[in-house]
Amino acid sequence: MQLNGDERIDYIVENELSIIQSPTVFSFSLDAILLARFAWVPIKRGKIIDLCTGNGIIPLLLSRKSEVTIEGVEIQDRLFDMGQRSIELNKLDAQLTLHHADIRELPSTIKRESYDAVTCNPPYFKSTRNEQHNLNEHFTIARHEVMCTLEDVIQSCSQLVKQGGKVSLVHRPERLLDIMTFMRKYRIEPKRMQLIYPKAGKEANTLLIEGIKDGKPDLKVLPPFIVYQNDNQYTDEMSSVYEEL
Repeated sequence: MQLNGDERIDYIVENELSIIQSPTVFSFSLDAILLARFAWVPIKRGKIIDLCTGNGIIPLLLSRKSEVTIEGVEIQDRLFDMGQRSIELNKLDAQLTLHHADIRELPSTIKRESYDAVTCNPPYFKSTRNEQHNLNEHFTIARHEVMCTLEDVIQSCSQLVKQGGKVSLVHRPERLLDIMTFMRKYRIEPKRMQLIYPKAGKEANTLLIEGIKDGKPDLKVLPPFIVYQNDNQYTDEMSSVYEEL
């Protein structure tokens, strides 16, 4: 597999999956691992699509859980190219497809209301003053709502998911009210959520939430999930995530 510039191959899930990454392009984080573990996906029949897919980490991880067709959408040229080559590297061309597109203007090849599950690890931070942005353009687009807002993300999820299908997001707890407001605006009823804590006694720093299109109100809050023990080693719960994928 050809690598360009400062790219490297990283191994995930006990060396059974490989992914092309670069220090100058936003790499996947623990958030992607947690979302892939949390999200409901069809196993043998249906379709999945991942928005803001970056280098394709979530489609790659979901291929471990599901046999169905999985698609991803990424706007950044270089990340899209890295994702394409990562799919080839893992010989998953028959199952995974990436689209180089803007989620606000999806091509006609991506059919509306045809997906059983939609996932997304979107930019977390509102785009306000330019000096708050990272000087690296790739990091800025990945972290800040420059190319799409939270509302854009949830509207696109609603357009793509079938009635009764599921939408799963990872985000920051401080955006919970915004997320729920936009979900209900676009017919996604919040059904399941979980807060992620870096350590016991610390404030939650990550939110996982799942909704059903045109679902009935019935939100279930899962038990807290703690990532690290006090000695900075993974908790048993966190270690088990890699075993589940």
